[in-house]
Amino acid sequence: MAVGSQCQMFNFQYSTKDMKQKEYDLEDRLVNYSCRMIDVVDALPGTRAGNYIAGQLIRSCHSPAFNYGEAQAAESRQDFIHKL
Repeated sequence: MAVGSQCQMFNFQYSTKDMKQKEYDLEDRLVNYSCRMIDVVDALPGTRAGNYIAGQLIRSCHSPAFNYGEAQAAESRQDFIHKL
C-alpha cells in the first residue's frame, strides 16, 4: 500500500504514519477505513466476480460511516441508541 493516499469521495487524506498513532474519534476512523477500502476495491480485477465483490465492499464499507453520522444527529440518548 502507498505511504499516503487521498480519498476524493470524502475529501479526506490519510497516511500510514497516522495509523500508528492512537485515535479515538470514531467518525474519522470510519471515514479513514472507507478511504482505505476504496484502494482495496481499485485493486480488484475487472471481472464479473470482481465487479460484484467491489460493489458489495463499497456499500458495506461506507455504511458504518454514514450510519454513525446519522446517529450523531440524534435528538435524545434513546434516539442515539436506536440509530446506532
